[in-house]
Amino acid sequence: MPAQVYFLCTGNSCRSQMAGGLAKKILGPDWRIASAGIEAHGVHPLAVQVLAEIGIDISQQTSKVIDPDYLQHCTLVVTLCGDARDRCPVTPPTVKHQHWPLRDPAQATGSLAQRLTVFRAVRDDLIDRLKDLAQTTATSD
Repeated sequence: MPAQVYFLCTGNSCRSQMAGGLAKKILGPDWRIASAGIEAHGVHPLAVQVLAEIGIDISQQTSKVIDPDYLQHCTLVVTLCGDARDRCPVTPPTVKHQHWPLRDPAQATGSLAQRLTVFRAVRDDLIDRLKDLAQTTATSD
């Protein structure tokens, strides 16, 4: 059975959506990958745009709330904000948990260029963290 990861944030609109799309490319077919939120706010168009810039299409992804059954069967849960970390339902002790405290790009202000800069920074941070995750899980097999 493949490893199963769940990326969680408050609204499942930016960070967790980007993490899910990036993880499918970086972690590959050996992982079941999903994202969700405490609430469902819809997929942010700038999240779609900054992943499209690097050849990843998340335009068909939808914003979802946490599925307790999926959560209970995860290998790893990654919370991407303090709200998700604090409000995430309890998981069995077999589920590993990592917290990646990333800035919420949806809260970025300023011009479109300034907001895109924040989205790209979060995207690039996620890429680095996912590459580290891929490397550490490959070496621990």
